[in-house]
Amino acid sequence: MKKRIAIFASGSGSNAQKIMEHFKYSTIGEVSLILSNNMDAYVLQRADNFEIPSHTFDKTAFYKSDEILDILKRLDIDIIVLAGFLWLVPENLLKAFPNKIINIHPALLPKFGGKGMYGDKVHQAVLEAKEEEHGITIHFVNENFDEGEVIHQARFKVEPEDTLEILKFKGQQLEHQYYPRIIENLLKKYN
Repeated sequence: MKKRIAIFASGSGSNAQKIMEHFKYSTIGEVSLILSNNMDAYVLQRADNFEIPSHTFDKTAFYKSDEILDILKRLDIDIIVLAGFLWLVPENLLKAFPNKIINIHPALLPKFGGKGMYGDKVHQAVLEAKEEEHGITIHFVNENFDEGEVIHQARFKVEPEDTLEILKFKGQQLEHQYYPRIIENLLKKYN
């Protein structure tokens, strides 16, 4: 039986798109739900394009109720994937899905992680620090931003002429290449 994936995203959803494409004809897993804390997020249109149900929610529903947990349980979700989701995951979800919530971060953690470190802010910090390499980290989610156990890292060399846009592009290429495959590998391990 296919494993069921729920994707949480706050914005455009390019990683969500790659995951939906990857699992569209998979025998291992399927994207069953897209959730967003942003009613205007483009990821909702992407979900619609794939005929995948979506659900939006606010802070009260996420942090002060079991609304989201109840939806995930009702749909028999096996794994939660964060794809550009900017809120800390609440304890009720962490307890219900131990080592089954994963995130992707656009840097080589533990460097350039933590609250407020996302998107262009990360790449700008890498440029300012004059790092020689940059990359992505796929990790389990815990109660702190970007501190869960690392599952996979991929790297690239930072060239002297690299701009923020180039770093972002190189990083996204790695994200799109590895994130769906790592999710699939994890699903194969779940009973």
